[in-house]
Amino acid sequence: MTYASSTTNNSPTSVVGTYLEPLQPWTGPGARPLIAYAGGTQGQSDQCAPSAMLSQGVQFQPPADAIVEYDLAPIYQMLARGMGVVITDYHDMGAPGIHDFLNRKTQGYAVLDSARAALRLPGSGLNPRSPVMLYGYSQGGMGAGAAAELQPKYAPDLNVRGAYVGAPLVDPEFYIGRNDGRPGVAPAIAWILNGIAADYPDTRPALDAALNNTGKGILHDSMGKCGGGLGSSFVQPQNTSRWTTSGQPITAVIDRTPVLKRAFDEQRLGGLGPSVPVRVYAARNDDAMPYPLVRTLAASWCGHGTPVQFQVDGSLPPMSGIVGTHDLAFFPSAADSQQWITDRLANVPAPVNCGALP
Repeated sequence: MTYASSTTNNSPTSVVGTYLEPLQPWTGPGARPLIAYAGGTQGQSDQCAPSAMLSQGVQFQPPADAIVEYDLAPIYQMLARGMGVVITDYHDMGAPGIHDFLNRKTQGYAVLDSARAALRLPGSGLNPRSPVMLYGYSQGGMGAGAAAELQPKYAPDLNVRGAYVGAPLVDPEFYIGRNDGRPGVAPAIAWILNGIAADYPDTRPALDAALNNTGKGILHDSMGKCGGGLGSSFVQPQNTSRWTTSGQPITAVIDRTPVLKRAFDEQRLGGLGPSVPVRVYAARNDDAMPYPLVRTLAASWCGHGTPVQFQVDGSLPPMSGIVGTHDLAFFPSAADSQQWITDRLANVPAPVNCGALP
């Protein structure tokens, strides 16, 4: 489906998404619920958008790249429980433009508006007052968290019961600094910069002046790539200091350039408080977004009065590389989320540990 949403500058835009109707009946209390699912990182190309990947599962990109639609696992679990699921392609995936990877507002808007659109589909058994749960991991954790923050003012009409926020990429600038130089991460850094340049035109002159031909070439080449982490991403210079005219890493360029710093600061989660219960999941040994930063987000939401349960998973060892702890934690996070979602839909009081965050 194509539905109406908003850009980061609050202008109207169109977004593509997919609604999946469960074959199983809903056996819980009340009307059938809808999961507004925020997908994880896939890339910056229409061919790797969730609406394209759901029917494929795995997509190979010659000569040696591949992408897997890992979000299918929890989606199938939800469908098996009789829950409807809508997944957004986010801004500008499947629609004209550039996917603004890790943009807080457009991701949150896309998730909330996907729910609005799905609730109005004829013949689905849903209605505008059906219960809605927000859900996501990694990029999707940021999308679900942003949607939860923005919902009270942007979509107060939605009957949101809670948000499951798994390993959210809380702060894109921190993500760049944390992962700068790691094999396979260069495309993701380029996707972030491409999105900033697309959403904030006043940043383009600053980026053009800061990037050398290597950096500009990487941003251009990454724009049509999916996120397999193999193949061409290994040949690209991994350290962003090799992308800049000054020889400084991108984070240093951001910090000394006010227009870039303002744009990146707007992407950080935690400035607003969700009005619904939230469960935040973090692996203690997460290599991509360390748990202390996610804990800071949970504490910020607690400070805004949000009922937060913060869960730290210490079961996974520290790992990095092509598959790290952040990636592996997706699976225990997905398994852990199911009962919490079911309890919120059954109006079981939400557990809260704001007074003693782990």
